[in-house]
Amino acid sequence: MTNMTSATDVTYGYADLPGLMGLMTGDEKHGPAATSTLDVLWVLYDRVLRVSPERRADPERDRFLLSKGHGPMAYYAVLAAKGFVPVDWLPGFGSYDSPLGHHPDRTLVPGAEIGSGSLGHGLPIAVGTALGLRAQGLGEPRVWALIGDAELDEGSNHEAIAFAGPAGLDRLHTVVVDNSSATYARPGGIAARFEAAGWSAVTVDGRDHEALFAAFTAPHPGRPHVVVARVEPKSA
Repeated sequence: MTNMTSATDVTYGYADLPGLMGLMTGDEKHGPAATSTLDVLWVLYDRVLRVSPERRADPERDRFLLSKGHGPMAYYAVLAAKGFVPVDWLPGFGSYDSPLGHHPDRTLVPGAEIGSGSLGHGLPIAVGTALGLRAQGLGEPRVWALIGDAELDEGSNHEAIAFAGPAGLDRLHTVVVDNSSATYARPGGIAARFEAAGWSAVTVDGRDHEALFAAFTAPHPGRPHVVVARVEPKSA
């Protein structure tokens, strides 16, 4: 697998992410929503996604859709570490004239594929994106959507799950970051919900980088794939 993520003038690693996140301040940071996604985002952008700042418009790039956009601090930190946005944008997070809003705006944030933050939108958009790529004959790009477990309270996600399995959207990947925020329990757990609709599913420790990488790259011929990444409860 070729990682197309390019280096920046200053090289940043995983250990630098807390410092980058610390540059962003304000009263509406949604800290737990952000920090719950940090490890997932890093492993994806550092080792899995075939995308780079130079190839943001490449039709063959992988698409990453952050549905969990109400906590974008970790996302912005990773985008800065990987050279998509300047690090000096981070201290302006959430200010009136900053491109880095409390919800990402795809027209303002380089590398953001969608505007997001409203619960339940990202996975349906990812399904449509995978269908669109298939219709164009683009078989290489993969589509990734990151959602929170609370988004599974929204019916739109279950419609997307129910459609994607029988449609055989094997270029579609979803990561559910499970920090025990959902209101409604899922019989058998989150993975079982996807498996019932014909998805390939893996549940892992959402802080274990090697486990995440193995789950992200697991083969799933003919089926969409979901990784449930369990992290500490939001209230912990």
